[in-house]
Amino acid sequence: MKYYIIAGEASGDLHGANLIRALKARDAQAEIRCWGGDLMQAAGAQLVKHYKEMAFMGFLEVLSNLGTIYKNIKFCKSDIERFTPDAIIFIDYSGFNLRIAKWAKQKGFRTNYYISPQIWASREGRIEKIKRDIDAMYVILPFEKEFYEEKHNFPVRFVGHPLLDALDNRPTLNERNFRKENKLDSEKRIIALLPGSRQQEVEKMLTLMLSVVRDFSNYEFVIAGAPSLDRDFYTPFLDNPNVGFVANRTYDLLSIAHAALVTSGTATLETALFKVPQVVCYRANWVSYQIAKRIITLDYISLVNLIMRKEVVRELIQNELTTENLSSELSKIVTGEHRERQLEDYETLIQKLGGPGASRKAAEYIVKQTAE
Repeated sequence: MKYYIIAGEASGDLHGANLIRALKARDAQAEIRCWGGDLMQAAGAQLVKHYKEMAFMGFLEVLSNLGTIYKNIKFCKSDIERFTPDAIIFIDYSGFNLRIAKWAKQKGFRTNYYISPQIWASREGRIEKIKRDIDAMYVILPFEKEFYEEKHNFPVRFVGHPLLDALDNRPTLNERNFRKENKLDSEKRIIALLPGSRQQEVEKMLTLMLSVVRDFSNYEFVIAGAPSLDRDFYTPFLDNPNVGFVANRTYDLLSIAHAALVTSGTATLETALFKVPQVVCYRANWVSYQIAKRIITLDYISLVNLIMRKEVVRELIQNELTTENLSSELSKIVTGEHRERQLEDYETLIQKLGGPGASRKAAEYIVKQTAE
């Protein structure tokens, strides 16, 4: 059968790649065309457009790129019609995907959503579009099943979180070689810096994160370089001898990190699954933040706290994100009872996520229902 998959970000590329492998294992004749990235292409899909061409962050950035976005939507529709897939699979990226889903449903294509839009966080009214335009929804967070089925009477399947698959399939890292290859200190404990993947976001967050380096001279701070950005972009941030850099190997870095400063997003959950104590950081431009504050209805911004329904990791948001606060909160998790408590909560978090197999379960459902 033929599958058309649309992912618009780095995390979607990772989960899309695992899904593609699972689809091919289940359907030996699978022909897959995708919007995504290098990982999805390497997994065996024909890449139509790279997510690097679609990554616009924040309300103002989206508004200034509306022309490009509409061109992408138009091209995507025509490409789907030429390919005539048996099933379309949307991965997160709701602003784009829900527009395509509406059109696709009207055209008679079977629509699947793997990794739900975060309508439980903002603009809950989008549930009506999902009910109208999506044939099957596969959710990855335990509270999402309750949200959809009990609150909105829309049946979904909880398949577990795909990050567990990504971690389960990782080879063992040789830490000594890793440090040597990346010119890291051979002995100092590492504080990982995960500033995000979009250029404007990384510039803002790295400046703040690096402002605490002088307070932790016994540790080495290591920046996790995003695959969407060239190494040259990071050069201005590497003038301190106590700051290292690792390109495109965030998971390897987390596997040996002692603590981390993490920009809000999927990375907060990734860090928790590697059992690395963290401080969550978030700051947007003033206009974007004011808009977001009025439409987001959550008590927390990190997936760790949302899943656990309590504050497990400290969140420093907007004006709270200062050098003084960062230094204070980081000092609490490099040693002591705050660190131990966070690690204990991580164990409970992992149990709530349902174990590995999300990609396999989603693929089985999609193939079965498409074949019917």
